[in-house]
Amino acid sequence: MFIVFAAVAFAQVGRFGFGDSRVAGFSVLDAEVEYSIFSVALALVWLLALRLSGSRNAKLVGGGTLEYKRVADATIRLFGVLAILAFGFQLQIARGYVLIAFPIGLGMLFFGRWRWRRWLQRQRAFGRFTHHAVLLGEREKSRHVGASILREPGLGVELLGAVTEFGGTDRDLLPGVPVLAGFENALEVLLASGADTVVYSGSDRLSPEALQELGWELEAAKIELLVAPALTGIAGPRLHSIPTPGLPLIQVDYPTFEGTKYVAKRTFDIVGSVIALVVLSPIFAALALLVRQDGGRALFRQQRIGADGRRFEMLKFRTMVVDAEDRLPGLLDQSDGNGVLFKMKNDPRVTPVGRALRRHSLDELPQLINVLRGNMSLVGPRPPLNTEVEHYDSRMQRRFLVRPGITGLWQVNGRSNLSWDDSVRLDLFYVENWSLTGDLIILWRTLRVVFNGAGAY
Repeated sequence: MFIVFAAVAFAQVGRFGFGDSRVAGFSVLDAEVEYSIFSVALALVWLLALRLSGSRNAKLVGGGTLEYKRVADATIRLFGVLAILAFGFQLQIARGYVLIAFPIGLGMLFFGRWRWRRWLQRQRAFGRFTHHAVLLGEREKSRHVGASILREPGLGVELLGAVTEFGGTDRDLLPGVPVLAGFENALEVLLASGADTVVYSGSDRLSPEALQELGWELEAAKIELLVAPALTGIAGPRLHSIPTPGLPLIQVDYPTFEGTKYVAKRTFDIVGSVIALVVLSPIFAALALLVRQDGGRALFRQQRIGADGRRFEMLKFRTMVVDAEDRLPGLLDQSDGNGVLFKMKNDPRVTPVGRALRRHSLDELPQLINVLRGNMSLVGPRPPLNTEVEHYDSRMQRRFLVRPGITGLWQVNGRSNLSWDDSVRLDLFYVENWSLTGDLIILWRTLRVVFNGAGAY
């Protein structure tokens, strides 16, 4: 509420100062309204639009991109309707007022949500505002669901244990997640565990009738029931519930790699790379001079594999000595990488300037030229080397459905500290669930990661 009222107030003062201003209506409306009244009305309708869009739904606040998407949809639609009404009723609404209120309000809403999300994650790190959950289902299915939950502490789900088909308590399901019991006494254990949530991972040993009765008992005990579908790597916006009598069905949208959504992504890449190249051109020149101090070239060119498996020449600022490739064979047994990629935390080939560039990812800046050429995107999977592609299985080939990116989920979730499996998982998740809203969030998170330099070497 504070953000919305501040945005319209700032727009009014920024456009008109503190003087008396009026919105005049002609033709259809023969009236004049003071901008102060108009601003209050706009703010109230804006708040109503945010509420009706479901942007404050507790089930999506604090995680994922759907919260931001609903905030953006409500705001864009509100100002779209305002533009239509202004045209239809010939309302003389100052364009400067709208051009201030809309972007500032939307940006402040995003920033406010992000700050509250950071606060919530910090609280959850101390065990506050969390679901205390028990997994229910077959052991292997529960293991997969439990591992996914443990990998995302920001979800706010603390696993107390698991109820599996055989109930052997001598071996934990996962580290820190004990097996509490079997299906035969599941209800008593669930009620006694102190859990407020049950995560059902699926089992052929529980009939639909038995699961329905269990749901009724959990309802009476005010314990929430979450059902984890067998589908993995699919984000919420691609899942849609189809209300079928007696049998809820989930429709899964296929990822989009063409059409208007893809054109919008490419347009965003072109505009973003052009602006960045113009704004950062003085920094480019300064960095090029620093890199060339040892007499070598400023730019390093390397063959990478892009969309549809096509090779392209990726550009970076050179961070190593001129004869780095010749020295590589003698260092292969000292790799700190993930088993596929060669990485060394203290690579002797890296120059002092190069180490500073790598820490803050400044060596990646020339890839903006690759984005403009169409070889890369601002956000996408990490561009692989040909030696990496030789290790790819069939599912990894899906990385080539989109352009590789300067940044991506790998950049904001550990960078070089990631294992190979985690790198694969994040890249495939991005390919399956990419969106323009998600790209904006990744770019925002990238700025923070680049400044602190964590995981870069």
